[in-house]
Amino acid sequence: MSPQLDFELDRSSPVPLYFQVAEQISEAIRRGDLAPGSRLDNEIQLADRLGLSRPTVRQAIQYLVDKGLLVRKRGVGTQVVHGQVKRSVELTSLYDDLRRAGQEPATQVISFGTVGADEEVAGILAVPAGTEVLRLERLRLAGGEPLALLHNWLPLGLAPLTAESLEKRGLYELLRSAGVRMRVANQRIGARAAGTAEGRLLDERRGAPLLTMIRTTYDDQGRAVEHGSHVYRASHYSLEVTLIER
Repeated sequence: MSPQLDFELDRSSPVPLYFQVAEQISEAIRRGDLAPGSRLDNEIQLADRLGLSRPTVRQAIQYLVDKGLLVRKRGVGTQVVHGQVKRSVELTSLYDDLRRAGQEPATQVISFGTVGADEEVAGILAVPAGTEVLRLERLRLAGGEPLALLHNWLPLGLAPLTAESLEKRGLYELLRSAGVRMRVANQRIGARAAGTAEGRLLDERRGAPLLTMIRTTYDDQGRAVEHGSHVYRASHYSLEVTLIER
């Protein structure tokens, strides 16, 4: 724990002690006294320092882990998570937004190849069922930490895409470079719990909250040029929308 961080606990208060500890850590994070990546004392040290039981301290830390403010890492300890990525709802890619925000986007291509389009994807891309389409699965990282798991389906022949190019540049950037003029997209945002496999890739526990985004993008001729189904770590990612009165 930062030596500058002092706790004031009111043991006569009806507010549970674990919650008092959690709120003061949360406020220190908000003020910037605990910067992203800062490590906390372990539970034994913190409990001894505050004169509290280990279960009380453990409950406070778990509360902040569940809120997405702290993360437990094996061999490292408990750390303040990196700042949440805030993204406006525009026709841009996550790669574009991260780079514009001064983050360090990186991509791991998990799978890259052609598949026969099932009925749902075929209907979205306006091709007969079974038509060969390009399917991509990528893990997007920011500041060295996993942020999103991205699945995309595209008609063949739109752009000379390769796994290597997708690890160096964003999908939308590559499409634009190939002359694809994207104009409009339909997007649906939701939430669900993480499964075991995706939780492992995203460094989240099974059942952790994930944001979901399903998007189909169309070019200036009205053709569907890509369909995406993505999941994002809710602890690291949010969407911002500007509302205008009419």
